[in-house]
Amino acid sequence: MTAAAEPSPLEARVGHYYQMDGTYLVGRETLRDYARAVQDYHPAHWDVAAAEKLGYPDLVAPLTFTSTPGMKCNRHMFEQVVVGYDTYMQTEEVFEQHRPIVAGDELHIDVELTSVRRIAGRDLITVTNTFTDAAGERVHTLHTTVVGVTAEDLNPEIKTAVNNAMMHDVNIFGVGEEEYRKTERPDGEVRISTRDADRTPGTPSFDDVKVGDELPVHHARLSRGDLVNYAGVAGDANPIHWDEDIAKLAGLPDVIAHGMLTMGLGAGFASAWSGDPGAVTRYAIRLSAPAVVSSAEGADIEFSGRIKSLDPATRSGTVIVGAKSGGRKIFGLATMDVRFR
Repeated sequence: MTAAAEPSPLEARVGHYYQMDGTYLVGRETLRDYARAVQDYHPAHWDVAAAEKLGYPDLVAPLTFTSTPGMKCNRHMFEQVVVGYDTYMQTEEVFEQHRPIVAGDELHIDVELTSVRRIAGRDLITVTNTFTDAAGERVHTLHTTVVGVTAEDLNPEIKTAVNNAMMHDVNIFGVGEEEYRKTERPDGEVRISTRDADRTPGTPSFDDVKVGDELPVHHARLSRGDLVNYAGVAGDANPIHWDEDIAKLAGLPDVIAHGMLTMGLGAGFASAWSGDPGAVTRYAIRLSAPAVVSSAEGADIEFSGRIKSLDPATRSGTVIVGAKSGGRKIFGLATMDVRFR
């Protein structure tokens, strides 16, 4: 008889919650900078008139944009609440777009430890960010799942190398635990925004698509410069994305692209096909391998897709998004739910 897995000591902290100080004001140039970083040139991210033509009051945020303010808000969670690890490895991301975020939105951002699961001796940790607008309606929910990595899985030289390479005021290994006190989400009504539900999306007609339809294949190129730019825009300073020596100390063959960057490229690929980035209601990605970006050749990522299923009742469908680089699948499974016209 197999013994039950020992529970993670972090399970008692599931439900820990806090809200960022103040609000996050979404600006046009911030959206353009992010869209440029993920090579998303859909005009609704760049031109106000193009966004208005689709029925939006201002520029639309790229689907994965919320990862940037979310990462900043999560810093306290991974430094003072989710402790006992030396670093983390991203494995899965789920973006739920209740209504598209637009320039001018003033957002409250919550952070909650929603799940800790121990599998094969490793902890899978899920942190959820919720984004609420000035009207008190939740407009976006972001679930980030990482694997906690301990010192026994790391080259002992890597901490010194990382500390010597990092910019000031950043410590990707955390800063240790203060006296812990659990804070939980206060009781109250959660109102999910439905303000985009009646807008006619700028996507193909539901009557013109069918299960099995394939999206045109697209190739995205990444250079080391693209990685450095994304690191600055998104606030992800991990040197495995820009320092070859540190990447190899971490057991990688070379510098790798940020998982969130490849997800952003995938979202832009799909919205270029659909015609309306705000028509996506859910985007879920499980990472299987990193995209290696050499200094000499960069990286080529091939995106593909097909319609997996359709729902006549909601005039929506699920699209499978594939991504390959260097002959390997970098998305283990990625699906996108899209509203059709």
